[in-house]
Amino acid sequence: MSDAGVSGLTYLVVGGGIVGVATALELLRREPGARLLLVEKEAELAAHQTGHNSGVIHAGVYYTPGSLKARLCREGAEDTIRFCRDHDIAYEQCGKLIVATNAVERDRMGALAERARANSIAFEELDAAGLARAEPAVAGIAGLRVPASGIVDYTRVVAAMAAEIVERGGIVRCGTAVEAIAEEDGHVEVVLRNVLGAREKVRAERLIACAGLQSDRLARLAGLPVEHRIVPFRGEYYVLPDALSGLVRHLIYPVPDPALPFLGIHLTRTIHGGITVGPNAVLGFAREGYTDRRFDRRDVADLADFGGFWRLMARNWRHGLGEFANSLSRRAYLAACRKYCPSLTLADLGGAKQAGIRAQAVMPDGRAVDDFLFLGSERMLHVCNAPSPAATSAMPIARMIVERLHAGAVQGRSPAS
Repeated sequence: MSDAGVSGLTYLVVGGGIVGVATALELLRREPGARLLLVEKEAELAAHQTGHNSGVIHAGVYYTPGSLKARLCREGAEDTIRFCRDHDIAYEQCGKLIVATNAVERDRMGALAERARANSIAFEELDAAGLARAEPAVAGIAGLRVPASGIVDYTRVVAAMAAEIVERGGIVRCGTAVEAIAEEDGHVEVVLRNVLGAREKVRAERLIACAGLQSDRLARLAGLPVEHRIVPFRGEYYVLPDALSGLVRHLIYPVPDPALPFLGIHLTRTIHGGITVGPNAVLGFAREGYTDRRFDRRDVADLADFGGFWRLMARNWRHGLGEFANSLSRRAYLAACRKYCPSLTLADLGGAKQAGIRAQAVMPDGRAVDDFLFLGSERMLHVCNAPSPAATSAMPIARMIVERLHAGAVQGRSPAS
């Protein structure tokens, strides 16, 4: 399909993160010859959540047995590894080690073991001695080792998917923003604007939006009844010095506290040979603010004007203050890291703090959406929330999106996970 003037599209996919790119590829795999255009407003694909995540291939041990998230995660891990093998992309199944540091966490770990068993995920339970043998630098009284967990560079996965889209006749355009969306009889008309300011009208039989941090705004632009709002949370982390690249062999994770909305600080190996510590979870004052002190007036005004945001904060203010303390003080952040790795020093956090942004959909009652949220119409499907681990699960999520699109079930939530 030539990129010389786009007309008569079958599909227009908006969003160049891993969910949007995987969805575009799934459409072309199912419908060879379909006329498809994928647009991304940034200069490159995977510029936001996909390019700033931990790079972990999750096994699915945390998720409720039989839930949609558990199934999608297991399928997604298998799909991701298969795709990496087929496209010669480096990955490693280094395993995850969930560490209990006290008796309460050890009891919770027992429940995690039952979940893993019910989800058919292989694991090994370690006592304190076994934990010390597996990871001498890690402190704890017990551990749960999940060998299937791995690491990969998801930007490379997205690049390989995009190359296949082009091979199958699709078009991928970066630096192309959506300015207007209008659904008419038989098609959706969209106004696109490139980085030079030039505008172009395109028509497509169907529009699929996977816009992540901007998903609520894009749905509102399309005239859909949007009740939720995207609340950005910064996940701040540090990269350890090269001299500590062999500090741990596994991904070191905490036992989750069911009373808290986020998992907590952990140690993550990367496919490029480094180790990160983090992330925390602090409110972001810019949806796309990856540097400290980034402040976007429009984004902050959106939060201030949304009652659901204030209700969310009222429920979680104590935890939020603790996260802000970690953000403002390296010593406080170090104390959280030393819970699992007591040998770390302040000098080990000497590098610049880095961050990713989580797009959290929040409802007017202050509830953080922990499930898939779709909005749509006869010819549009907007993915307004794709819960973690969306990168691991991207390929089965794409299949679900395409099946939902073809079935005409485009409005409302997916089955509860």
